[in-house]
Amino acid sequence: MTIETAAPGVASPAAQPYSYRRPQLVEPEWTRFPGWAEVTPEQWESVQWQRAHCIKNVRQLRALMGDLIDERFYADLERDQRERATMSMLVPPQMMNTMAPSTQPRGAGSLTEAFYADPIRRYMIPVHSDRRTDWPSHPHAERDSLHEHEMWAVEGLTHRYPTKVLAELLPTCPQYCGHCTRMDLVGNSTPQVEKLKLIGKPVDRLAAMTDYLRANPAVRDVVVSGGDVANMPWPRLEAFITELLAIENIRDIRLATKALIGLPQHWLQPEVVDGVGRVATMARERGVSLAVHTHANHAQSITPIVARATGALLDAGLRDVRNQGVLMAGVNAEAHDLLDLCFALLDGARVMPYYFYMCDMIPNAEHWRVSVAHAQALQHDLMGYLPGFATPRIVCDVPYVGKRWVHQLAEYDRERGISYWTKNYRTSIEQGPTAVDQHDVLSQSYTYYDPIHTLPESGQAWWEQVSR
Repeated sequence: MTIETAAPGVASPAAQPYSYRRPQLVEPEWTRFPGWAEVTPEQWESVQWQRAHCIKNVRQLRALMGDLIDERFYADLERDQRERATMSMLVPPQMMNTMAPSTQPRGAGSLTEAFYADPIRRYMIPVHSDRRTDWPSHPHAERDSLHEHEMWAVEGLTHRYPTKVLAELLPTCPQYCGHCTRMDLVGNSTPQVEKLKLIGKPVDRLAAMTDYLRANPAVRDVVVSGGDVANMPWPRLEAFITELLAIENIRDIRLATKALIGLPQHWLQPEVVDGVGRVATMARERGVSLAVHTHANHAQSITPIVARATGALLDAGLRDVRNQGVLMAGVNAEAHDLLDLCFALLDGARVMPYYFYMCDMIPNAEHWRVSVAHAQALQHDLMGYLPGFATPRIVCDVPYVGKRWVHQLAEYDRERGISYWTKNYRTSIEQGPTAVDQHDVLSQSYTYYDPIHTLPESGQAWWEQVSR
């Protein structure tokens, strides 16, 4: 037997559960897809071209892929769109190009298995065979699983935390993720979900938001979202940010945009970069922290153009760009996948890993969700590899509570997959004369539910009995 040893003072990579390698970002060659065989680099970098060539339906996907994918995939996708999808299809070319990026065409159907297995495809273009047939939805799944609309102070402004609000400016995005937590509001209606519609005129809704913030000096932090702020014309978004900066109590503003990952071309437009520079300068002068929060779920999404867009925002004066991913089985629910993503973000693109949310209890999402126990194990396995300030927390967004680190639960019935959580503040619906409930919400517990298929047989049998 031969025993190999490392040089003195040098740790053997094989001795560690995870081996760090500095990430080398690559922009996949889009011309490998027949439908983009003639697309030039100038077209690819044009935000107008990207928006005009999004994949919105099976017909357009066929035109892009040619015969690289078998008909069974298209049939699988069409069935999902009819029977399960809570989000309509909308995939920008940039994001489409990061799916199965290393597979080169070899003939009819050559890309099918790689496409089925691809982690980005699994959440951007879900198919019926991805979904569970035993429990496609949890019995406690809800369209608005976080009850954000119940906490609207004015239309589109969720006041859930004492010092923070969420401003949903618009109900559209440049891309639609299958697991979207706001699936009841965002995007087009599907056969499964008739979407909620915002009623007020945009100018009136935004004015009502700023009026509310001026009248509530305890609020210091505004997440500007939707939808996605990249879908709002920059002059209107800049005007809203400028209004926020004029409110004395606002000290933090976070712009939420997955488009930094899915449509970085938007954030590289000179007029947008210049506008970011203007509001960043104003924020700095007024002592306000202005940051962008984005949403990347896998290292494949982090490409050179994403790094360029992030760099442009930071160089324009933003304080930070942070990532809030979603933990999903089949996508990133293993420690090496999360660490690969974190290092690609941190070392490759100057993006700070911040949160990984557990996938919320929305309809038809059980194939993505993992148990709290699995999330706790992943948090354990992330520790020690990244700098402490860049080690993301895995959080559970508990209905009527809010974000909680996965180790903060008060009790955990692992057999039935029920975790119990407490909170240390009242939401907007639990205080004041119009509160829906005046009992002491700070002394009670709130529940979150693991996917039933992750439970032991006794737990699954219990849910069968109480739910069917």
